[in-house]
Amino acid sequence: MELLHRLFNAEPLLALFATIALGYFAGKIRVGSFVLGGVAGTLLVGVVIGQLGIPLNSGIKAIFFALFIYAVGFQGGPQFFHALNKRSLNQLASSFVMCATGLLCVLLAAWAFGLDRGLAAGLAAGGLTQSAIIGTAGDAIARLGLAPEIVKTMQTNVAVGYAVCYIFGSLGPIIMVTWFFPTVMKWDIRQEAIKLAQRMSGGHAELEPGQFNSLQTIVTRVYDITAQSKAAGQTVLAIDKQLSDAAVEAIFRKGNAIDLSDTTCVEVGDSVAVTGKIEVMETASDFFGKEVPAPPGLSLVQESREIIMTNRALNGREVGDIHDHVDVETRHGVFLKSVTRMGLDLPLLNKLQLKRGDALHFVGRPVDLDRIESKTGYKISAAASTDFVFFGIGMLLGMLIGMIEFRLWGVPISIGSGGGCLLSGLFFGWLRSIHPKFSALPPGASNFLRDFGLAAFVGIVGIGAGPQALTAIKEHGLTLLFLGAAVTLIPQLVTFYFSYYVLRIQNPIEALACVAGGRSANPALAALLEKTGNATPVVAFTVTYAVANVFLTLWGPVIVGIITKNSGS
Repeated sequence: MELLHRLFNAEPLLALFATIALGYFAGKIRVGSFVLGGVAGTLLVGVVIGQLGIPLNSGIKAIFFALFIYAVGFQGGPQFFHALNKRSLNQLASSFVMCATGLLCVLLAAWAFGLDRGLAAGLAAGGLTQSAIIGTAGDAIARLGLAPEIVKTMQTNVAVGYAVCYIFGSLGPIIMVTWFFPTVMKWDIRQEAIKLAQRMSGGHAELEPGQFNSLQTIVTRVYDITAQSKAAGQTVLAIDKQLSDAAVEAIFRKGNAIDLSDTTCVEVGDSVAVTGKIEVMETASDFFGKEVPAPPGLSLVQESREIIMTNRALNGREVGDIHDHVDVETRHGVFLKSVTRMGLDLPLLNKLQLKRGDALHFVGRPVDLDRIESKTGYKISAAASTDFVFFGIGMLLGMLIGMIEFRLWGVPISIGSGGGCLLSGLFFGWLRSIHPKFSALPPGASNFLRDFGLAAFVGIVGIGAGPQALTAIKEHGLTLLFLGAAVTLIPQLVTFYFSYYVLRIQNPIEALACVAGGRSANPALAALLEKTGNATPVVAFTVTYAVANVFLTLWGPVIVGIITKNSGS
């Protein structure tokens, strides 16, 4: 122990990286279906290592949190602004009710039990499972102009409240959306998910676990053209029009692949490579002839390309509607494999509404993909680089916004650099979705900033809390535990029944997804997806999650501004 103490004091960053490594290792330990998670694990390990009294510069903590919160805003910006429309109004209202009820529960608990600003903010961070509140509240506390020892104690209390309340804060939504609400409402989640998928897919059957949906499987097969083939003598485009969801990708003539265009004719003796959906390919032999192995030594080059949708004309339109109204000349040879929104895979069904900022995963020949890309948006390239001009401007604006102070009912409130960087990130993420030439921050880069920024920030918070954390846990632990359970459960109950009876969100899967998203509860979504067996909850979750991420993060400085009790007073 003495060796570790000397090492960590000689180089404090050793303690930080040890905390992150051990914390994320602890966070992976599974007890039944519950996993603590890397963030909570890092905080708890940080508190343990912090008993050694390791000095870490507070400026490092501020930098990492600013990077984390900017990346969160950047990734959620497209969905947040595109969700602000009449179609999503009831889901937006549901998310805001959840956030507002959560805030009210925290304030009432703080006033009733005499919690100081730090404990109240920690109660919100853990009970509502919003890690970003640790940073925004801690930043707001630092701006109060109090004595340094009081500031440090209250910032420690934020971490303590989070640590005590987080475990049930994560478990509570899982229990509510997968067991309590379905039991009370007498819903069979799996069957309801199947019904929703059937409605969204225009009546196509939803398959059971262990089966696969052929509508989403693309294959390539080779056929020999004979005199009896219907395709003989027809152009490639004419064939594609008749096949609709399959396309001629290559023609092998006398052992060689020939140049292919829409006007190329298929001749007797050719071998034709056709790519398409399985249900189309099953009948393709009637059109072409006998299926044969590909000619030796020849290959068919295709590309898997992810395109960010920015075309306003496609925003809000359903997948099936776009397919039916786009002519074959435009869409032939290109197949939509999946749709991702805010990093989550959406159910690829006919009635899925696409939003600007969605990532569309296409497969096809590069020349065909180029044609689609020009009408859809811009591709995500592995070689894409960060636009540091806009990144720097975004961080600068975020810091400036955080310096603004205003009064709410006479209470001075500042959202701080964390809240400012969140708003700045939202704006530049949205800007990137509509003007792809500006503000590039590739998914890999933004994911790293988000995950490592939060890990480092929480690790520093835990290390800084040190011995004070154990004292606070002994003094307030049981009270915080019960208050955290109330803050976790009450907003879900209020929001679910308000959404169901007032906002008329009565589809079971959408109602449950709104509860999970309104708390930005990723573990609850994962559990719900396991129960549904398909991705139908993701659509409603992404809308409510984007809104909740913003408001819950901003509650940190709001709580610090409204609660007036300081530590020791």
